[in-house]
Amino acid sequence: MDDLKEFLGKEVYIVIDRPLGSVHPNDSDIVYPVNYGYIPNTVSGDGEEIDVYLLGVSVPVRDFVCRIIAVVERLDDNENKLVAAPVGAEFTKEVIESFISFQEQYFDTRVITEV
Repeated sequence: MDDLKEFLGKEVYIVIDRPLGSVHPNDSDIVYPVNYGYIPNTVSGDGEEIDVYLLGVSVPVRDFVCRIIAVVERLDDNENKLVAAPVGAEFTKEVIESFISFQEQYFDTRVITEV
């Protein structure tokens, strides 16, 4: 299982491949209420780039420079996820969980917000 805690608090550049309002490519019942993308040139537990939920941006975007505010540990999957927000924006653990539940409800997850 990949350990992404080293990203907490860091600013990163992400590419959005599933913008706010888009439909999941494999499940038409999942509509993204947040922008969702990845950190280029990284590798996660599934062999793909590290996935990132972007909170606090209410319009679809193509890319973004943001700060990592949480790690989503998937206890029953081979990859973890990151949660980001615009620099200076803060969200409680409970708010983070509510924003990402549209997809994380299918996994046994734990949200980590500090090292």
